[in-house]
Amino acid sequence: MNIEEHIKTNEQIPQERRTIIHMMLVTNTINEHIALALKPFDVSIQQFNVLRILRGQKGKPANLSTLNERMVTKMSNTTRLVDKLLTKGYVNRITCPSNRRKVEINITDKGKKSLIEMDKAMCQTEGELVKNFSTEELNHLNGLLDKF
Repeated sequence: MNIEEHIKTNEQIPQERRTIIHMMLVTNTINEHIALALKPFDVSIQQFNVLRILRGQKGKPANLSTLNERMVTKMSNTTRLVDKLLTKGYVNRITCPSNRRKVEINITDKGKKSLIEMDKAMCQTEGELVKNFSTEELNHLNGLLDKF
């Protein structure tokens, strides 16, 4: 289905606008599939991203500003994301005794184990999303997207 059919228009859409609409539709499709893959784990895409960032810290704690900097989707509610992960037992939070404003966040063993299972679901979903592309096409697409 082409873009015009999808948005139900007979108008000729300028190539620039058509490209942006197309990218938005692809982004929505990707987000829907990823959210569906993560649903059994009761985590959002953003919570999954926080867990991956914390795992990447290799045991070193991260603060909220580090998490914000590294998030794929920039958000102002990182505190709320961490609170939800804390409730699930996936992270712990330590407040610095000398500076109560400094909060360090670590991924727990439960968070690491759950993340391994989430990774499996994500890997399968990612494979399904790009199954119609060859490696060469994916390399080319990534090169084009890098221009943004």
